[in-house]
Amino acid sequence: MERRVFITGGLTLLVAGCGSSGARHSAPRNLDNACRLSAERPQYLRAMQRTERRWGVPVHVQMATFHQESRFVGNARPPHRYALGIIPMGRVSSAYGYSQALDGTWDDYRRATGRRFARRTDIDDAADFMGWYMNRTRDRNGVALTDARNQYLAYHEGHTGFARGSHNSKRWLLTVANRVADRAEMYRTQLASCRA
Repeated sequence: MERRVFITGGLTLLVAGCGSSGARHSAPRNLDNACRLSAERPQYLRAMQRTERRWGVPVHVQMATFHQESRFVGNARPPHRYALGIIPMGRVSSAYGYSQALDGTWDDYRRATGRRFARRTDIDDAADFMGWYMNRTRDRNGVALTDARNQYLAYHEGHTGFARGSHNSKRWLLTVANRVADRAEMYRTQLASCRA
């Protein structure tokens, strides 16, 4: 009897551990309501508030960018490429985690900030990365930290690509950037109401 209780308890802990790991990387249920999203995942809001205090990037701008990049899925990756439609050729890019930061850009961030152990699957690190990157966009490209549309375009195209105007020939990307700006404004309004 003791052995059965021990095995059942062990299995329960194992299943609970697996469930919590999956929940940590799954999307929140309320992606269209900043108040409910924040209530469901308060650690996300705290991480973005810390980034706003440190880097000056408003929570609603971060939130809209995270939504577009990963839908708040901590281990998000871009899709695979296929040759002839069936032979896997690796992923479209090295983007990974909440912020979808590329390998090289993430390494630059860790070196520049001294955060050697930062992980793209950690919302605190991902938010801090976003604040750091958007500050570089302001400094290099003159984009205000409150300008969700152009911050997103520079985030997607990189600082050099944005400076060259590479986004202007991508109608689909301009549409996405407009959606990011609209979502940022929606989140801003919602956050103001739920804080009140």
